[in-house]
Amino acid sequence: MTYLAKPRLHHPSLKPNAVGFTRRDYEGRISTLCAGCGHDSISAAIIQACWELDIEPHRVAKLSGIGCSSKTPDYFLGQSHGFNTVHGRMPSVLTGAYLANKSLLYLGVSGDGDSASIGIGQFVHCMRRGVDMVYLVENNGVYGLTKGQFSATADAGSKSKKGVLNTDSPVDLVALALQLGASFVARSFSGDKAQLVPLIKAAIGHRGAAFIDVISPCVAFNNHTGSTKSYDYVREHNDSVNFLDVIEGREPIEIEQPPEGVIEVVQHDGSILRLRRTEPDYDPRDRIGAMNFIARHQERGEVVTGLLFVDPQARDFHQHLGSVQTPLNRLGAAELCPGAAVLEKINASLR
Repeated sequence: MTYLAKPRLHHPSLKPNAVGFTRRDYEGRISTLCAGCGHDSISAAIIQACWELDIEPHRVAKLSGIGCSSKTPDYFLGQSHGFNTVHGRMPSVLTGAYLANKSLLYLGVSGDGDSASIGIGQFVHCMRRGVDMVYLVENNGVYGLTKGQFSATADAGSKSKKGVLNTDSPVDLVALALQLGASFVARSFSGDKAQLVPLIKAAIGHRGAAFIDVISPCVAFNNHTGSTKSYDYVREHNDSVNFLDVIEGREPIEIEQPPEGVIEVVQHDGSILRLRRTEPDYDPRDRIGAMNFIARHQERGEVVTGLLFVDPQARDFHQHLGSVQTPLNRLGAAELCPGAAVLEKINASLR
């Protein structure tokens, strides 16, 4: 029998964050994924981001669908709320939970099969409605649980482990999220922790639909010559549009006059993204420009990473609906059932 639970004992020298939790408190069970799987690196980045942001684990609700990627929420934030949904249906379940209780921080973890194939309709509506969530796709271009068939995100011309060429056009979830109106769109690489952790922190601080596509090589079926989702290919073709850090808005922060080429983006909650441009004409606030930039680099076989788009004035689903400030699950019978007279008045207004 394999014992998968980690011991709760902590070394006394482990440093706690501002809310009294050590990094170990944000971990989950021991991973059962293949050794070297990029998904485990993403789990580690989520753990690091939540620890650095001083997030209380019970404030987080993590949801997933089906697939290797959807197993990973069991490996981080073991003290948080969790729900493993039907294949491809994570966005709908998360939307329902968010409508009922907007006081939680929602983290949706999915894969390229879960979101770009069976769940693509769910992905579409979640993005266009502006559901306040971090939607993270662990993208490896294959169906790892069913032995390595091409997924919908596999690039045309890429080669499988058995040497078969993919002839289908890929679904680019980043381009789709931009077109649908997502207010925070980024792409990263599981092997680049220095980039991924700040992106996750920024997405958590964003108000609205925050989407991160993370290229995460499958060491069992898609990490070979000819694969465009392999470690070597992404490292050789990665074009990062910016380097960023996250400055929390909880305390006054004094900084010197920023040097030329740095953009400061103030988000809805007051947090600030510092962006150092590596592309002189790239503006992460230009949605159409971001779509064109990604398409141009995609034609060259380059993987564009970094913060691709952010809308500092984004509004979330509850703001669009005009719902009350109190989370709906805290309303009593008097507020939810105001009586026959009020119902009659509403019906009369619709006649």
